[in-house]
Amino acid sequence: MRDSAAPAALQSALLDWYDAEARDLPWRVGPAARAAGERPDPYAVWLSEIMLQQTTVAAVKPYFDAFTRRWPDVGALAAARDADVMAAWAGLGYYARARNLLKCARVVAAEHDGRFPADHAALLALPGIGPYTAAAIAAIAFDIPAPVVDGNVERVMARLFDEHTPLPAAKPVLTAHAAALTPAARPGCHAQAVMDLGATICTPRSPACGLCPWRPACAAWHAGTQRELPKKTPKTAKPVRHGVAYLARRVDGAWLLETRPERGLLGGMLGWPGTDWVALDAAPGDTPPIRAEWHTLPEEARHTFTHFHLRLTLRTALVPMDRAPDRGRFVPPEAFRPADLPTLMRKAFDLARPR
Repeated sequence: MRDSAAPAALQSALLDWYDAEARDLPWRVGPAARAAGERPDPYAVWLSEIMLQQTTVAAVKPYFDAFTRRWPDVGALAAARDADVMAAWAGLGYYARARNLLKCARVVAAEHDGRFPADHAALLALPGIGPYTAAAIAAIAFDIPAPVVDGNVERVMARLFDEHTPLPAAKPVLTAHAAALTPAARPGCHAQAVMDLGATICTPRSPACGLCPWRPACAAWHAGTQRELPKKTPKTAKPVRHGVAYLARRVDGAWLLETRPERGLLGGMLGWPGTDWVALDAAPGDTPPIRAEWHTLPEEARHTFTHFHLRLTLRTALVPMDRAPDRGRFVPPEAFRPADLPTLMRKAFDLARPR
């Protein structure tokens, strides 16, 4: 940031821009409605922030709408069946978020009378709420001046201050910059304004600097380095794992499914019985869930998780009515919804289903 730029002037310029250009989001109370006295719903703020972790706004919107129609408040969500919530989350990814969503809703319902606490430390103590989410709820829902720092904000701060330390090492200094710019007045609008600035103007590849309210103060713009920032430490190549998924269909059309263990990837989700996922130079074993004549498909189901790529060999079988599985349960065709499966399992189904 240019030495001549006063934080108060930057805050004012940003809020003026936000008042005119704020994104219209289903979980947001816009600046005009907020000025008229409407307050954000902490439940909507919390739910949207959990959904938005490592996920785009476009992907989250239909899930947010579906969740809030079905479970309009934290008490309704706390009373929901785990399986219903996991099924509603299917396709959104990072399924530990859904498990923590239920845990948090139940703690808020049981220990906080169904109200999110208007206190940063108390928010941080709730299941599944880390420093970023606690700050976002505190600022946006309760106007507590907490610095809210996501990837968009990191990019804005790195450019505003021409910070060349690569991420993730730069996180503490970028957070300190964001904290120094957070105003005591309208901190929730300020937090959303910086995020909007990063999402719509200060974008990763082609920042629209000519439209930016902070351009006069932007050190990177003056130095001509804005397109280089933020710098990032090179990522190591992801390893590849493989395994086997068994897709058994009974003659009446029922599919053999199981609920995955609570811990681990896709925990608590409905899926196909399968082997462990192991390194390419290891054998995953062959442990079918039911006695049958198994056929291996020529195509693999492939999926990328945060830390590795996965390749699943698919084995299919048609089994008679009177044969019981060693694990899992048959779900009749009228109760089976492929949309309730996580993305990986749905990929396998799309390859294996009868044509």
